[in-house]
Amino acid sequence: MRDDKPLHIAVIGSGGAAMAAALKAAERGAKVTLIERGTLGGTCVNTGCVPSKIMINAAHIAHLRRESPFDEGVSAQAPVVDRARLLQQQQALVEELRDTKYAGILRDHPAITVLNGEARFVDSHSLTVTLNEGGEQTVRFDRAFIGTGGRPALPQIPGLVDTPYLTSTSALALDTLPKRLIIIGASVVALELAQAFARLGSRVSLLARNRVLSQQDPAVGEAVEEAFRREGIEVLTQTRVSHVDHRNNEFILDTGAGNLRADQLLVATGRTPNTETLNLANIGVRTTRGAILVDEQLQTSVPGLYAAGDCTDQPQFVYVAAAGGSRAAVNMTGGAVSLDLSAMPAVIFTDPQVATVGLMEAEAIEQGFSVETRVLDLEKVPRALVNFDTGGFIKMVAEQDSGRLLGVQAVAREAGELIQTAVMALRAHLTIEEIGDELFPYLTIVEGLKLCAQTFTKDVTQLSCCAG
Repeated sequence: MRDDKPLHIAVIGSGGAAMAAALKAAERGAKVTLIERGTLGGTCVNTGCVPSKIMINAAHIAHLRRESPFDEGVSAQAPVVDRARLLQQQQALVEELRDTKYAGILRDHPAITVLNGEARFVDSHSLTVTLNEGGEQTVRFDRAFIGTGGRPALPQIPGLVDTPYLTSTSALALDTLPKRLIIIGASVVALELAQAFARLGSRVSLLARNRVLSQQDPAVGEAVEEAFRREGIEVLTQTRVSHVDHRNNEFILDTGAGNLRADQLLVATGRTPNTETLNLANIGVRTTRGAILVDEQLQTSVPGLYAAGDCTDQPQFVYVAAAGGSRAAVNMTGGAVSLDLSAMPAVIFTDPQVATVGLMEAEAIEQGFSVETRVLDLEKVPRALVNFDTGGFIKMVAEQDSGRLLGVQAVAREAGELIQTAVMALRAHLTIEEIGDELFPYLTIVEGLKLCAQTFTKDVTQLSCCAG
């Protein structure tokens, strides 16, 4: 508060980071002007997390009806997939969540004013909004928050821009299933959509410039690649595309593996920040390849200007974006909090899922730790055995002398459900011995963390089913 006048904060964007910042700032007494140039809600609810997980789960159901570990006793039958109806169901929930979690909240909030238009900074205390309905409006502020998110990146491949390629956004909006689909990319989005389309009935080829999940422990990518091949997904590693053409409703890709052809081409090679229209360089905001550089308090290189989410150099997860937005709002309104990403979980929603937290073995060694690691195959986890689903593993990285947990990498059907337990163990600085001595419910996948911890000192194959 200044002279009993509320602080005025401009928030650019309306996704996870921006909404969290706007709501927290208003909660702390600020007046907020939120500026959105497109659809309210950002990537997650509209074109990312929500629609993709709906499609992935529908594909999982289709897969189980076609094939499961229990087919000898439970009859299987190939399902009829109506993509148009699935899309209707998907979009209905997207629209419902957009209204209840974004538009409805903003509509009824007395401290938040919404402007529909594109913002451009004039200086560190004012910006110009080119309104969607026409005209311009100047917004003067005490503090500003940038939460403009990102969009699918486009690799520099000759011929690509002249073709009707798909991005994750347009792929999720398809109302028909391509018979043949090529996906360029081998990270999170590429893998999730490759398996979803394959399970719904497309013949999918995945092209990795290097290897699958090249930023992860090599064993993680190998496990996912093996699972994909079992399902009939073609995985081509060390494959670069030198040219793309589109003739007679067919994509033709020139690659080191020869000419590849498909009905649709999905490009999923990462994301790029939405910052190019903000005039950041002219007001002194530092960026790297378009991503805004922020400190632990989420402040940019210009005092009073803050940012979080996919438009920054932070990890691109919506929960990181929301946490960053909330903390930035606290700092903009007189607080002093930081965003600690030392125990940040990450989940890839393939089947099996991939879930990680903390340091990989190579990272720990690079940071100077003397490490000890163990890998527990899922065939040693009772829950995986009774599920007849033992593809995958859990790996633990520990500091050699103290036994303190440094990181966990898991590939398992429910890896995303077990990783938060590992997060809490890291936060509490637990040792491998303490994790191995803890009580875990029997016949759960998360019990694999206990068993993996126990392998540091014993042979778990010699334990009874639920031995402590």
